Amino acid sequence: MPMPRLMGACRFAVEFLYFGFKNARACLFVSLFFAAVFLVPRAGLPGLARYDVLLVVALAIQAWMVWSGLETVDEVKAITLFHVVGFALEVFKTSSGIQSWSYPDAAYTKLLGVPLFAGFMYAAVGSYMIQAWRLFGLRVVHHPPYWMSAAIALLIYANFFTHHYIGDYRWYIAACALGLYARCTVIYTPVDVERRMPLLLAFVLIGFFIWLAENISTFFGVWRYPNQLGAWSMVHAGKWSSWSLLVIMTFTMIANLKHIKAQIQVPD
Repeated sequence: MPMPRLMGACRFAVEFLYFGFKNARACLFVSLFFAAVFLVPRAGLPGLARYDVLLVVALAIQAWMVWSGLETVDEVKAITLFHVVGFALEVFKTSSGIQSWSYPDAAYTKLLGVPLFAGFMYAAVGSYMIQAWRLFGLRVVHHPPYWMSAAIALLIYANFFTHHYIGDYRWYIAACALGLYARCTVIYTPVDVERRMPLLLAFVLIGFFIWLAENISTFFGVWRYPNQLGAWSMVHAGKWSSWSLLVIMTFTMIANLKHIKAQIQVPD
């Protein structure tokens, strides 16, 4: 709704509130899922372990969002791809030869040591981006050629695996991403006026909030890093960079959805 009379500090306050509200609304899946993380007891419910309950909750939320029209079938297909990609990474990271983190609780729905709900934590990032795109009427200008963004996304994903064997090249990849997206701008509408933000800044901010969510999840024992097995400690700030890179990878996958691709400008 147009608000031409809003000016100065009043406009800033209203747009800030709308910006926060729309972001909270875009986090619907995340919010409901983390509510379950807080509310489901560590011991689970009678006859069902906590990880199993969280899987049922995640499936129910996803089904409700499709039924209510909050997400389309095509969007769910993309989210399912995030689930598969994330789950594969989880299996590798929790394997006996790597043991980057672990899921200590028992469950019926564990596969290769990873509870099936784990993939939804990655899918939640994709769900947020899809919802934010719709709510803010996002457009992207100066997006790099798709083959370049796809190549960076593949390198990011590969490095999550290969750094255990040939060294961690995340900062080199991050430098390439910085150059690739340096001119890229996201245009969004909090209320009635378009605003601009460097897309790289959006990647970093989303990565930060995922890092906060990770701290909350480990605090409640959903999973644990090796240094948290005796007593909880804050997740290392270096994980923020990993999540920001994962956000770039997720955005690359989202950007190929037909209705979103139509709002992305790639220079000739």
